[in-house]
Order: sequence, then C-alpha cells, then structure tokens
Amino acid sequence: MIALFVVGSAILVWRGRCQTESQARRLGRVLAVLTAAIYGATLVYFSLPPTIDGSVPLRLTDLATVAAACALWSRAQWAYALTYYWGLVLSTQALISPVLTGPDFPHYQFLAFWAIHLLVVWAAIYLTWGRRMRPRWRSYRFTVLVTVVWAASTFTFNRVAGTNYGFLNRKRLHRSHTSYH
Repeated sequence: MIALFVVGSAILVWRGRCQTESQARRLGRVLAVLTAAIYGATLVYFSLPPTIDGSVPLRLTDLATVAAACALWSRAQWAYALTYYWGLVLSTQALISPVLTGPDFPHYQFLAFWAIHLLVVWAAIYLTWGRRMRPRWRSYRFTVLVTVVWAASTFTFNRVAGTNYGFLNRKRLHRSHTSYH
C-alpha cells in the first residue's frame, strides 16, 4: 500500500502542476465525487445494522474525508486547511500504523479503509504540491479550533455512550506494528 501511495502521490503532483485551471477543476471534482461515493458507501455499510460504537460518524477520518471532498470540489480555504492538517498530519498515521480489525485483502472492508485514507492524503498532496494551495496561520487556528471542538464533543459522547471514537477515552484495543506498550 505504501508503494501505491507513493506512486499515486507522484502522479497527482505531476498532473496538478501541468493542468489548466479547467482541467484542475474537472479532476478535483472527479476526485471529490469518488471520495464522497466511497465514503458514503462505507458509512452506509458500517451503519447496517446500526450500532452505537460503530455507526456514528465521529472518527476524525469521517470529518477529514468530508473536508477533502469539499476541498477538492470547491478549493475553499477552510476545507483545504482541514484537509492539509488532518490529511498530512493525522491520516498519514493510518498509512503507517493502520488499525485493521476486519478481513484482509481483497475484502471490501480492507479496500474501503485504504481507499478512504489514501484519498484524504492524496487530496492534501494534490492541492498543496500539485495545485500549489497553501495553508495560512488563520487556517491553522481554524483547524485547531475545529479539532478541539471535535475532541471535546467526541470525548463527551464517548463518556455518555461508552464508546471510544477517536481513541480519545482509552487506548486502542488492537495493536499495530508501531504500538509500544
């Protein structure tokens, strides 16, 4: 998966730099629809049957995926900022240290996990190095504020519901190859 990530990143940066504005808008929208479609299908799949500890879209990945789709579609600075900071800083952790508790390749749960995380990071890479968008200090403050609100809300929900979205209330149960205990 890391090789796919590197190759996909290189292609997106290269394409982003040699596109006209019209081509960039078209590719951004195609990637946005692809991201939203995969996320929507994944959300529906994990919501059936609904469970309190798996169906509520409170993982930061949920928000990062929506932000990435919005940023790719509109190139709005607020959506780009969330995609940049969450995608490059947080979603890359899922590539390095994934928490895979379901079936292995070629199962669709496996493919959906990797597709969502790759698309979020690729969106940040494409917009930053391909289309040369840049975060601003104001964007950083906005992202910190949104992240704090998400963490407080999710922590509170976890306490009330007995869940652990975002691993905010306790350590994750499944160790990855980079876990130290």
